[in-house]
Amino acid sequence: MTDRRSASLSLKQLAYLLAVRDTLNFTRAAEQCFVTQSSLSGGLAELERNLGLKLVERSRQHVSMTAVGEAVCTRAEQILSASEDLLAYARAQAEPGTGSLRLGIIPTIAPYLLHDFLAGIAEHFPTLELFLHERQTENLLAEVSGGELDAAVLALPMDTGTLEVTHLFDDPLRLLAAPGHPVARLKAPLRLSAIDTSQVILLEPGHCLREHTLAACGVGAQASRRFEATNIDTLVQLAEAGCGLALLPAMAVARGVLDGTSLREVPLQAPPHRGIALVTRPSHPLRSFLERDIAALLAGGR
Repeated sequence: MTDRRSASLSLKQLAYLLAVRDTLNFTRAAEQCFVTQSSLSGGLAELERNLGLKLVERSRQHVSMTAVGEAVCTRAEQILSASEDLLAYARAQAEPGTGSLRLGIIPTIAPYLLHDFLAGIAEHFPTLELFLHERQTENLLAEVSGGELDAAVLALPMDTGTLEVTHLFDDPLRLLAAPGHPVARLKAPLRLSAIDTSQVILLEPGHCLREHTLAACGVGAQASRRFEATNIDTLVQLAEAGCGLALLPAMAVARGVLDGTSLREVPLQAPPHRGIALVTRPSHPLRSFLERDIAALLAGGR
């Protein structure tokens, strides 16, 4: 026999709880949920009554979660994620490639992959409503795991936890130098470990390309203390100005990121590469569609 308390729980109440946890402010939480503050407060109060637990501590100046409230939030995230998967399952049974798709992608891939991918979506799945979110890797992994995104495109190696990984293609890294840099004059292929790695300009912390660059440079690689870039275009400008060397993804070079610059490619022995991959939840009802059709469009003709 179904417990009346569990039967009276609602997904809306769980969403209210997570909004309060995320904002620690009832006014902002209500705005985030598109309800009045009184509706949100009433829903939370009913949730606490049904569970018989105090989830939120609230005073006129302060809002905080109780320890058990934090634990309930973890379970609420799992329940809401499962509900999203159920809706997606229903859509998938009707017709794959319709409905909506929430796809995340990291900034060092998005500008160089989206043009062809979006053209492929328009051609093969014209009724698919696509929502794109550009985020750094750590945020994407959390949002895919939590059900906020259906899938994400990122670069490996990376700890993806329990998510399913579909390898799309390898993206070699190219070493670029300004004409006046001593490395630019070398004719024979160079070993990355043979250069002063502190001269390699890096993206700021949080970008996986930073970690891939340091790993490619080998044990003992050091980050430059003078220059860091927030994106690949800035990295190119710094290298063009003679501030150091740039290790760039081949997909960025192919898309013209060096157009109008004098940067020269330095030949490398065993050029390093990153793996471009699609990740999704093992339980996602659209998993086969994502790993077959969406992955094929992302990989293009590679």
